[in-house]
Amino acid sequence: MATTVGEYRIGELASRVGMTERTIRYYEELGLLESVKRLEGGVRVYTDDDVRRLKYIKKLKTLGLSLQEMLELENLYRRHRSNRSVLPRLMELLDAHLATLDGRMDELRGLRDEIRSYREHVAQRVKEDA
Repeated sequence: MATTVGEYRIGELASRVGMTERTIRYYEELGLLESVKRLEGGVRVYTDDDVRRLKYIKKLKTLGLSLQEMLELENLYRRHRSNRSVLPRLMELLDAHLATLDGRMDELRGLRDEIRSYREHVAQRVKEDA
């Protein structure tokens, strides 16, 4: 039951992409990873395409996309078999995440200013009590 060049068992794939085996199986169950080839005995075998796909999923996750959003993109790709429909939608999702992030950064800047101000107030009280 040896694999050929460019084929990986789940443990090898997990090491290669920096994910757990369970995560890979979960992505497969969700439909983010197309059904994979199996050897005798049901052993999953993954390809270089699966490596690229999982690295892409990891990148999208890092950028803040949810699994639901990734599934939406995957379904668009499967329906049209082209990135022409996927890329504009990905840009929309990324723009929405940027807007959310910008809002959160504004909130954090405000909180930072509030903490600094309150710290100065506390420092003044410490000075007065000394």
